[in-house]
Amino acid sequence: MGGFSLWHILIFAIILLLLFGGNRFSAMMGDVAKGLKSFKAGMADEDEQRRNDAAQRPAEPRQIPPQKPYDTQPIDITPREPRPADPAAPPPPRDDSAL
Repeated sequence: MGGFSLWHILIFAIILLLLFGGNRFSAMMGDVAKGLKSFKAGMADEDEQRRNDAAQRPAEPRQIPPQKPYDTQPIDITPREPRPADPAAPPPPRDDSAL
């Protein structure tokens, strides 16, 4: 239910051929093909026009953004020696001392 079977599609195609006729239908398909060809030609012309415009335009100098002061400082990644623990501070409590 609700789907089209092969018979439905064939009957629909026959009705379309009767309404439009074989000659009229082929003329419409020819018009569609001509439209597609002209569309492709227009797109190719547009791409060619862009290339010509880019070739004729003088190259603009590339501007480098100004650097911020922190951009010029290198990052220090050398390992540091561990600092000795503060002898005046008591050691942290252990979790297992309550057992």
